This record gives sequence, C-alpha cells and structure tokens, in this order.
Amino acid sequence: MIGTLDAFSGVIMKINGVLTGKVILLLGIGCAVLMASAKDANAYPVSLPPGISLTIGDQHELGLVQRNIPNGNGARRNYVNHLIGMALGTHDVAFGNGFFRSNNSFNPLPQAVLAGLVSGTSTTINLGSGLYTYLFANYSGQQREGVGSSFAEVWYVGNLSGVITIPGAGLSEWMLFGRGSAGAVPDGGTTVMLLGAALGVLGVARRFLID
Repeated sequence: MIGTLDAFSGVIMKINGVLTGKVILLLGIGCAVLMASAKDANAYPVSLPPGISLTIGDQHELGLVQRNIPNGNGARRNYVNHLIGMALGTHDVAFGNGFFRSNNSFNPLPQAVLAGLVSGTSTTINLGSGLYTYLFANYSGQQREGVGSSFAEVWYVGNLSGVITIPGAGLSEWMLFGRGSAGAVPDGGTTVMLLGAALGVLGVARRFLID
C-alpha cells in the first residue's frame, strides 16, 4: 500500500512539474512577444503629417456665408449643409444670408452633424485623422471684395489630417463638424499587433495544456 502511494505521489509530482514547466514556458513566450512588440513600436514611431496652411478662397474652400453669423451651432451646421447642396460657383440667399459656393469639387460630401463638434479661437487646429469633415470659421472686421467685412469661411477638411493653420485676421471663432460621432482616435497598428500576439499565446497555451 505504501509503495502504491509513493508511486502515485511520484506521478502527481511529475505531472505538476510538467505543468509548471509549461506554464513558465508560456509566460516566457508571452513576455518575449510583448517585449518585441514594444521594441518595434519604439523603433518605428508614427509621425504627424506636415502642417497645412489654409487660406481664404483656396482649393480647400467649400464656400462662404455673407453678413453677420448668428450664434448657435445648429444654425451654423445648417449653413454648411446649405453650401453642400449648392451647385459649383453659384450664389443664393437663405436664412437671411448670402451664400457663395466655390468651384472646388469634393466627393463625397456628407451632411455636417453636431455630434463630436469642437470649437476654438486659435489659428492652429489639430484635425486628428478622419474625425472631421468641415471647418467653419467666423470672421468680422476683415474686408473681402464683393462680400463685406463680416463673413464665415467654410473649408472641406475631410481629406486632411494633422495640424493645420487658418488666417487669424478678424477670426472670432471656428467649429469643426464631423460626419458622425467623433472622439475616439483611430486605433494604431501596435494595439492590433498586441492583440494578435495575445491570441497566438492563448492558442499555444491550449495546445500545451491539452497535450
């Protein structure tokens, strides 16, 4: 009986030893993968695109709104959407304001929405990447030929990213409109790589523990 117990204990200890060795091996693999991923992330940093300076009437202009612009983000969103629906190079009157659509063609032009809207007064703006579609900037006291001294410039920024600058003379406020809910910065490749590595470790763990 004692010999049987000793043999059984030896088998248990052997199994425990094998399992312990496998667990240590798996931990080592996991640490190595994470360290390698971190090293690669540090070796290849993601840099911001070069800064772009927007100007009144440039190739990014969607159009402009003439006369004093009322407060209220909803009204300004409506102004942007009105410009979107206008034909290239046309002028009309709506909401008590004059609207001038530029000759710049952008495709597609989704409707501006209030979700994720941000605003500011500085001339330097960080667009992030893929978060915003339209930049509405309100100017007063800056004379523009054929328009007057009070107007809003609207740029299409859906094809831009990173840090941009806009004219500062007469700038009172700007707003960025998105194409939907905004806020979360698009995930980088490092997170995806780490997730794949974790799934790979789990697959190895399952195989080792079953064997």
